Amino acid sequence: MSIAALERTRAAWIADEAPTVLECIHDRHVQLALWQRHRSPALDWLDSLDFDEIDDVQKNLAVESLASCLPGALIEAGYPDGPHTALSQEISDLAHRYAQVMEVGSIRMRLEIVETDACRKFHMDNVKARLLMPLTEPGPQWIEADMRFDHQVNHLRAGDVGLFKGRIWAETPAILHRSPPIAGTGVSRLLLVFDLASPALTPET
Repeated sequence: MSIAALERTRAAWIADEAPTVLECIHDRHVQLALWQRHRSPALDWLDSLDFDEIDDVQKNLAVESLASCLPGALIEAGYPDGPHTALSQEISDLAHRYAQVMEVGSIRMRLEIVETDACRKFHMDNVKARLLMPLTEPGPQWIEADMRFDHQVNHLRAGDVGLFKGRIWAETPAILHRSPPIAGTGVSRLLLVFDLASPALTPET
């Protein structure tokens, strides 16, 4: 769907199998641009990873140096040598796409192991635009704000890329999201998050 078509329909979200759908986040009506895709088979090893042996990764990174910084950061966090190459490439490619869409040179990356409900209520983040990609199931849930009582809950599948507008960019919430309820189930999930780089931190090069 083109930007012109979005303007006519006033859609709050748009989904497509082409990565260019992420650019629709610039439309003033769109609060979720969803790139529907399957996780690469090269990352299937993540489903059997022992998350107890892995640390979270949180870094400000200059986009131009992602390829050289990520492998070391993943190994330091406990990801296995060898298989981590596919994960590093996945993150690097997506980070470049996010930076291009947002027109920035550095990003804030979080690669988190989530074992609780975390943000258990449907909400909008206090950011400009946040990218979420679940690397394992279950993924974040989302709803249209005016349909919250109809229980029409959607979720991101492993490999899906959701670019959500935050409160800095959108005055009135139209799309809300939350962590999937997993507390007490013993389930852990791996989530990749991109934000604009924090100005208080110096991007690593």
